Amino acid sequence: MAFTDEEIAYLRSHALGRLATVDAGGQPDAVPVAYEFDGEVFWVGGTGESVLRTRKIRNVRAGNRRVALVVDDMVSFDPFVARGVRIYGDADGPVERTGMMGPGVFLRIVPRVSWSWNMAGEPVGANWYEARRAEH
Repeated sequence: MAFTDEEIAYLRSHALGRLATVDAGGQPDAVPVAYEFDGEVFWVGGTGESVLRTRKIRNVRAGNRRVALVVDDMVSFDPFVARGVRIYGDADGPVERTGMMGPGVFLRIVPRVSWSWNMAGEPVGANWYEARRAEH
């Protein structure tokens, strides 16, 4: 199973998410990141030499390839409307490529499993949003 057309449209309409990696000591690190989604994999990185010194790049280079990426937004607080996609995947790289910010260095994230909620953008009801789980 893969992303639905609705999930793909949502992921392509956003460019900011939060990426979590883990260091050699097991310490999680979550950071806001710009990302690109090509329909199959996610690309996270940037331009300039400093991107190679970021924790996300260092953690993946050290062999800690399992990552989590969350893309979500708040459509409204009144009524309460939230939606999003959470992805568990495997990262490799860094890879030199031309991305949305031009040439740079990027992690390539291949999704393994994802959860999405409220792609339709409906107000929350009596129960919290039910998530759709997909294996990739």
